Amino acid sequence: MADENTPENDEPEKEQAEKEQPEAEQKPAPRRTGQRRSARAATEQTPPEPEQQEAAAEQPPPRRASQRRAAQPAAEPSPEPEQPEPAEAAAEQPAPRPAAQRRTAQTFEGLASLRQAMAAAQPAPTPAAPSVMAAVATDMQPRRDELGRSYATGKRKNAVARVWIKPGNGKIEVNGRDSPIYFARPVLRMLISQPFVVTDRLGQFDVWCTVKGGGLSGQAGAVRHGISRALTFYEPELRPMLKHGGFLTRDSRVVERKKYGRHKARRRPQYSKR
Repeated sequence: MADENTPENDEPEKEQAEKEQPEAEQKPAPRRTGQRRSARAATEQTPPEPEQQEAAAEQPPPRRASQRRAAQPAAEPSPEPEQPEPAEAAAEQPAPRPAAQRRTAQTFEGLASLRQAMAAAQPAPTPAAPSVMAAVATDMQPRRDELGRSYATGKRKNAVARVWIKPGNGKIEVNGRDSPIYFARPVLRMLISQPFVVTDRLGQFDVWCTVKGGGLSGQAGAVRHGISRALTFYEPELRPMLKHGGFLTRDSRVVERKKYGRHKARRRPQYSKR
């Protein structure tokens, strides 16, 4: 038996209240994620305006890349060159070369272009330097004594030579003896004749000299130095050739002196631990 205070049938009242509520207040049923996205896309897509529909209808459908490439020559036809006759074309075309010849031709062409580029990149040539064999000043006069001889002093190591030269038949006398006897080694005789060979005066001057100090090698170098200087005094125009050959430079190399407490210049006594 139902209570008096509770209504017997509540469901009809609830249905009537739901009908009376406006549709806007009624909450929609929950939808899934896919349904929400499709609904959002449908709301964002607005129907196109009539003007846009007309423009879209007028525009042609898009074409593929191959269709566009095929349509370009048709749209812009290029003037075709005049084709020569078959006989003339065959005569003008050179005969095909083998692959090896083509490669060599390309290589030579590349080298030629490279040489041209290098020649263009090179700076302009500078004026040539004055020749080493420049002419001697005219104010230099030959120095000769009353007997027609020229005198000079030559040095090498510890040897000092006094040299006189005069025109003759090429005789060389050293300390009262002939040069082949005094300088027995052929190398030393060749050494003292070098100034005459360089200046092309071999056999045209007689030499008389005295030398002292040092050994035979140093004395031969001193005689050569003295002959070279004497030639420049007798004929000043020979100086450039002798200077260029290095015959006028005094060789300053000498033996180092012995020191106290040393066997030689730097040789120490042998060390003994016991």
